[in-house]
Amino acid sequence: FYVLFALVLPGKWGDLQKATYLFATYGVFGVIGPALFGFGVGLAIEREKGWLELKRVSPMPTFVYFIAKISMSLAFGLAIVCLLSIAAIGFGGVRISAGAWLALTATLLLGTLPFCAMGLWLGTLVKGQAAVALVNLVYLPMSVLSGLWIPLFVFPALMQKLAVLWPAWHLAQMALGAVGQAQDVRFGLHAIVLLATTAVFYDTLRHDIRKSFRHVVEGVERVERIYGADSTQAQVAKSVAVLQLLDDFPTNRENIA
Repeated sequence: FYVLFALVLPGKWGDLQKATYLFATYGVFGVIGPALFGFGVGLAIEREKGWLELKRVSPMPTFVYFIAKISMSLAFGLAIVCLLSIAAIGFGGVRISAGAWLALTATLLLGTLPFCAMGLWLGTLVKGQAAVALVNLVYLPMSVLSGLWIPLFVFPALMQKLAVLWPAWHLAQMALGAVGQAQDVRFGLHAIVLLATTAVFYDTLRHDIRKSFRHVVEGVERVERIYGADSTQAQVAKSVAVLQLLDDFPTNRENIA
């Protein structure tokens, strides 16, 4: 897609450099795919075949399973960013500083967290290959409506306003800000929205998480009692809890608090 729309059909959209703009947005499109499919489809297939139950009774710690999943997602994401960088910088005439490239890469990789949580949730809804269709039904429309394929200004005004409902749009704004293709980007606000997205899926999966990670849930509930269930502190605690599941983030009730 990037080669077609940015290299074969180069140009500008007003003051926006087409190749640089799409470098950021297709980077978002590229990294959220492995996060959604790796967790959503993988979990559904393993649950259907009984592998998940086998892993739960094996000596392997539960967190190792999630470490493998998140590591695979990050590895694929980094590979996609590197390939896009070669195409954009080597052939598309994109000129960004090393600092901007590192900022973009860090934003894209860290921004996969809510999509890992989303994929985890999608994987609990259906079994086996049905997860492929379900993830695609979420992934592709979200990508288009978030402006990842083409800029949002080509859509009707209503669709432009509704883009804020998609977490991919918020990650895209941060990515565009990192490469100078969006002005006055409120990075903190977009980061909070992505944290809140992770928190929403944590709440949805709370019952299942409690079975294997009771201490994590207790830590989040302690934060909610102190600061309130709707506070920013509670959202951050829920995101830290998801990190515990995905990457063995060292946490307990005291550390989350």
